[in-house]
Amino acid sequence: MTRTHPSQAVHTRQLAALLAPYLLGALLLVLLPAGLGFAISLYRFDALSTPLYRSLQNFQDLRLEPLLPVALSNSIFYIVTAVPLRILAALGLALLYLKPRRLTRVYRAIACLPSVIPDAAYALVWLWIFNPLYGPLNLVLSALGLPTPGWLTEITTAKPAFVLMALFQIAEGFVILLAGLKSIPAMIYAAARVDGASGWQTFRFITLPVLAPWLLLLTIRDIIFSFQSTFTPALLMTKGGPYYATLFLPLLMYDEAFDGLRFGIAAAIMVLMFVVVAVLILLAYWLFEEGWGDDAL
Repeated sequence: MTRTHPSQAVHTRQLAALLAPYLLGALLLVLLPAGLGFAISLYRFDALSTPLYRSLQNFQDLRLEPLLPVALSNSIFYIVTAVPLRILAALGLALLYLKPRRLTRVYRAIACLPSVIPDAAYALVWLWIFNPLYGPLNLVLSALGLPTPGWLTEITTAKPAFVLMALFQIAEGFVILLAGLKSIPAMIYAAARVDGASGWQTFRFITLPVLAPWLLLLTIRDIIFSFQSTFTPALLMTKGGPYYATLFLPLLMYDEAFDGLRFGIAAAIMVLMFVVVAVLILLAYWLFEEGWGDDAL
């Protein structure tokens, strides 16, 4: 019969005490609101009258929502373009600033600055940058003799503009991948150089497989984050325009809830978002598993 050492029992109680506030906060601020949201999706609720139970009728009514396919396609386009580019940008910065050089710490801090700016302020800064008349981006493009699009006023450039905004908020991925690169023993690279491996071969067969769990973690995190992060800039910068080119699912859910007072429909859209995120996460896991196998993950 195995006996628990007294110090181990004390450590377990201390660990439980440290985790208790976090678990309580997660229960009250995440799980409980999510459960209520799922429950509201089964009711007709306008916040003014008594909720009416409708079972799955709200989900059936979503098929009649003409803007739902548009918002869904916009959100998926944003995720499948922004998430890989953000991961590549974070990995590139981590590789660039891995080795200590002069002012490396300053550059690392500068790379993290866009991520600490509040979402509303960040959106307003980019609203100025994308201004087609006096925005600095078009002024630079004009000086280089390149086309100066209307960015947020044109259908073809509005969604890519949102993707461009997202590429600068990569502090979390940058820090995580930097820590992952530092965790790789230097002797592995030394052995690869002795065996005659090139820089690309070292990166392909050593760095990437070792970083696969970190990359998967960041991909899952970015898929979840990207759905949420489109709301503030879409609301403040474009209101979903031009011609619904930047109407994403969170903005459509907001419009249904607070403009149309159709909280049941809005909650049904939330459930749909949850399903889409789950499918994309499973797809990302499958792609990583096919690329590196279970051993790497």
